[in-house]
Amino acid sequence: MTRSPTVLISGASIAGPTAASWLAAAGWDVTVVERADHLREEGQNVDVRGTGREVLRRMGLEDAVARLHTSETGQAFVDADGHAYAAFPAGTGDRDGAPTAELEILRGQLARVLCEHSAGDAGYVFGDHVTALHDDGAGVDVEFAHGPSRRFDAVVIAEGTRSATRDLVFDDVELHELGLVFAYLTIPRTASDDRRWRVHLAGRGRLVHLRPDAVGTTRAMLSLHTDLRGLGALDRASIVAVLRATFADVGWETPRVLAELDDGSLHVDQVAQVRMPSWHRGRVAVLGDAAWCAGPFGTGTTTALSGAYVLAGELGATPDDVPGAFARYERLLRPATDRAQTFVMGPSSHPHAEWQRRLVRTGARLLAGPVRATVGRFRSVVPEPPVNLIVLPDYSGRKSATELSNSA
Repeated sequence: MTRSPTVLISGASIAGPTAASWLAAAGWDVTVVERADHLREEGQNVDVRGTGREVLRRMGLEDAVARLHTSETGQAFVDADGHAYAAFPAGTGDRDGAPTAELEILRGQLARVLCEHSAGDAGYVFGDHVTALHDDGAGVDVEFAHGPSRRFDAVVIAEGTRSATRDLVFDDVELHELGLVFAYLTIPRTASDDRRWRVHLAGRGRLVHLRPDAVGTTRAMLSLHTDLRGLGALDRASIVAVLRATFADVGWETPRVLAELDDGSLHVDQVAQVRMPSWHRGRVAVLGDAAWCAGPFGTGTTTALSGAYVLAGELGATPDDVPGAFARYERLLRPATDRAQTFVMGPSSHPHAEWQRRLVRTGARLLAGPVRATVGRFRSVVPEPPVNLIVLPDYSGRKSATELSNSA
């Protein structure tokens, strides 16, 4: 009997475990390595829309994910006194473009659902990472920081925007900095918190966000449009000092958020888009944010799920032609992910001057009122998010890698 083909997936967040599930089902021997020493369950709300939700259906996980819904009911823009001047209800269905999707879940909870779904068929190694990749055309020899070197038929890098593993292979990656900094933290829930995603435009490029979760706390974000670079490289005390100085004069619930900055949940992300001329080189490919990160609210979770499904489907279809499978995966996904990089939150969402802030407020009021009613009557002319245009192939009728190898 011919052995099953082997694949290493680096990264155990959303895309990695999804690809692991599908590849294991296709007969591959799957290993997932994660730098953290445990499954990282922290994180903010993420939404699952369109083709991403269809992937969950095909995995039999849609109901499990829906049970973990954050119960967010919509988005509201609020004044310094907490009064809402524009509100948008949550979407309905897979393809609604509302800020709050019908299916919202905490990133860490989604990661756990996906990992648990694949754990019985894929091997997970936590607390280790790749230090070198040597592709000789017939396979990839992989060196690890702690474990012994191993050889794989394919390697998939499913890490974040600033993936160190990706940079071992690809030297032509462009990180397009968006000038947006997001500080995420979890704070105690209070009686003043409702079930909406509340946003306060503070001016000078600053926004304060509060969002509900399903575990009895509140998810807070401080977001900033700035020319400052390197904030994420500072030590924690310096980051906290910068955030407190930057948001010190902001009203609403901001003092409450600033008081919690010393808590261990703080995470800072200096947002950049990833632009690569190719997502694959030989037997190594990148997946998810490591390949095509579009930025905040660029439907990254949906494209991670969709991309993992397509990559695994193509590898499963031709396990003896890894480079060809990676090329087909890119051809199928690239048009939508390229377009997604034009559908993200930009500097205009973080107004600096007072006239800009007033303009955004007025626009929000109009969109929440008469404009929304008009758009609703002509919904067919409103373009869908690019990720909804991904066509998911049906791989269910194809032979598994094991069946292919046995018949060879």
